[in-house]
Amino acid sequence: MTTTRWAPGHRIIRRAPERHHELGHHAAWYVVAGVAATALQAVLFLVLQPVLGAQPANLVAIAVTTVGNTEFHRRVTFAARKSNAGKRHFQDLVTFAFYAAYGSIVLASLDAVITEPTALEQTGALLAASVVGGIARFAVLRWWVFARRNA
Repeated sequence: MTTTRWAPGHRIIRRAPERHHELGHHAAWYVVAGVAATALQAVLFLVLQPVLGAQPANLVAIAVTTVGNTEFHRRVTFAARKSNAGKRHFQDLVTFAFYAAYGSIVLASLDAVITEPTALEQTGALLAASVVGGIARFAVLRWWVFARRNA
């Protein structure tokens, strides 16, 4: 039978403080980039919505911000971690597809609830949806695309 020794000041389970610091660093930069990208997405949507309509304007805004946002995360947020270029491009594509479908569903749902939503109501709904989608994206970026590689 195996026993575990314990002594004052000795931890049975070791914590990696650098991992907690790294998580905070990643989360902070992710929020900064997310706020900037979401603001740009909202402005693009508001500018393009009267010309293109809600769905196409949303797709253009998502396409522009997804590419820039993911590149920022690669160069700044997760700069200390290596990632496979193919995986990053695939992640870009999946992120765009997710947000395009998600945004389309949000806009369609808003149309079902409000007969003729204003551009501001549409933008508000998309911004709220971006917060929820952003939380899921952080998890995907941190634990899949930029996952820690064990030597």
